[in-house]
Amino acid sequence: MSSRKLQVVSPVPADIDIANSIVPLHISEIAKDLQLNPDHYDLYGKYKAKVLLSVFDELKERQDGYYVVVGGITPTPLGEGKSTTTVGLCQALGAFLDKKVVTTLRQPSQGPTFGIKGGAAGGGYSQVIPMDEFNLHLTGDIHAITAANNLLAAAIDTRIFHENTQKDAALFNRLCPPNKEGNREFNDIMFRRLKKFNITKTKPEDLTPEEVNKFARLDIDPDSITWRRVMDVNDRFLRKITVGQGPDEKGMVRETGFDISVASEIMAVLALTTSLSDMRERLGKMVIGNSKSGEPVTADDLGLGGALTVLMKDAINPTLMQTLEGTPVLVHAGPFANIAHGNSSIVADKIALKLVGPGGYVVTEAGFGSDIGTEKFMNIKCRYSGLKPQCAIIVATIRALKMHGGGPLVTAGKPLDRAYVTENVGLVEAGCVNLARHIENTKAYGVNVVVAVNKFSTDTDAEIAAVKNAALAAGAFDAVLCTHHAHGGKGAVELGIAVQKACENATQPLKFLYPLDISIKEKIEAIARSYGASGVEYSDQAEKQIEMYTKQGFSGLPICMAKTQYSFSDNASAKGAPSGFVLPIRDVRGSIGAGFIYPLVGTMSTMPGLPTRPCFYDIDVDTETGRVKGLS
Repeated sequence: MSSRKLQVVSPVPADIDIANSIVPLHISEIAKDLQLNPDHYDLYGKYKAKVLLSVFDELKERQDGYYVVVGGITPTPLGEGKSTTTVGLCQALGAFLDKKVVTTLRQPSQGPTFGIKGGAAGGGYSQVIPMDEFNLHLTGDIHAITAANNLLAAAIDTRIFHENTQKDAALFNRLCPPNKEGNREFNDIMFRRLKKFNITKTKPEDLTPEEVNKFARLDIDPDSITWRRVMDVNDRFLRKITVGQGPDEKGMVRETGFDISVASEIMAVLALTTSLSDMRERLGKMVIGNSKSGEPVTADDLGLGGALTVLMKDAINPTLMQTLEGTPVLVHAGPFANIAHGNSSIVADKIALKLVGPGGYVVTEAGFGSDIGTEKFMNIKCRYSGLKPQCAIIVATIRALKMHGGGPLVTAGKPLDRAYVTENVGLVEAGCVNLARHIENTKAYGVNVVVAVNKFSTDTDAEIAAVKNAALAAGAFDAVLCTHHAHGGKGAVELGIAVQKACENATQPLKFLYPLDISIKEKIEAIARSYGASGVEYSDQAEKQIEMYTKQGFSGLPICMAKTQYSFSDNASAKGAPSGFVLPIRDVRGSIGAGFIYPLVGTMSTMPGLPTRPCFYDIDVDTETGRVKGLS
């Protein structure tokens, strides 16, 4: 393999300085290690390549490797190092334990990169490189999503405009204009709409006036439109806007808004699709709102499913990159972890599992804590992919466990309280109730659970021992200390050995938390019980939406809970393992094309704002070398 040994220094330099100190291998070398030839990928410069879906077709008879998902305990606002642990583990497996391994990660949004959180390439000596390219444009997938999303948004408002200014006959004639020979024809996408109304006629002139009305007039209810425009920048002033104010729009004004691009349903479609044809169907099925009679209106009804697929046809191919130690990474998709499922793509995982083959490892990360990311990985992603993980990792830190044990508030941008940098075993032990619930919930899926204790310099031996003991008592397969941030793959070798044993000893089938053929409410309540809730309370709006989705035939979809990541409950300040609370469902919405219903537990922002001092203050370019400075 093309792995390289790191020369680590202490104290650990800034992430961008470490990334810039390493000259990446040409991506063709990484591809060669995976037995990919130049026909299997398209180069995007020296250090990135798009791996083509045809690779999976060529290798479909090969046995899969082991499948590992990385989740975490309920985090502090500072994060507990899931991405860093994912990368560090893969560096250990590939560069030190001589295993075939592929890391599969989400593509980060540029919003947090320039906003408050910074990048998402890992950290310290466990990173994906080139770090600046990973965190910025990459291979343009998010830009493709932005273009596709906004084309659909434009089509919605334009269709309402044209329907409001034309009668049925004129509208129909413009939708089906005569060709050069004077004949009218339906194109392929129009037959999808005709089929919706059981109209089997193939010539436009054969439609009755009633059929013309059904076909040509979508009759979109403006108040029902859920589709919003997107951009990949944090901009709070676009959360609520008014469109249609130009004089040529004839007073057709409505309120709407922007989301950040990664919140687009098209991103969730990309992450959950299994093939190009499957993506075409999912994009066409996306529901943008309802007609005034209450029927769902789709992208295909607007004539757009095929065009959206054309915009996304290159984005469906995962991007091959590398870690600091030369192990391969597939970066693909980056859906939100609250209103969407927060996991990288199915196609990347499927390709990776074939590339590593029997005895190899694919390690992927699930967003937020295990109550959100791992739950959605199991019940949504694995349900659609048909894949089963052998091992689930739960990343824990002494810092977060002290918070869950009753420690002072942890706030991003403020110094940690003394309780977090001095030994307090009692506080750690009290906080392990949070870890224990995550272990219990994750084990219920039939996987072996390994706890990775991500070490900080202020952690003591007694505190670490307390976490290990609590993890094993709660049923973890193993619990190990990791120093991959400071030492790279070498600091995660013990974790790699534990994961190997956990995978080799996995025997149980995957067990979902709920079946799909029960009601929407029953599924919501099954997830709520896993949080520790004693019941669920639905607002009038939520009741109305559940009734509507059930009537429209969407009750068989899985559930994607949009909930705070900072507590098992709806109350972000309720730390530890709260129980006996009633979970409030404020609203229920659907990503029908992606394939899930998402209940809103409280208010979810889909367009972040910039803080007083955003990360962009630190970002610049060295004009002598062209290198990026200040990315974190």
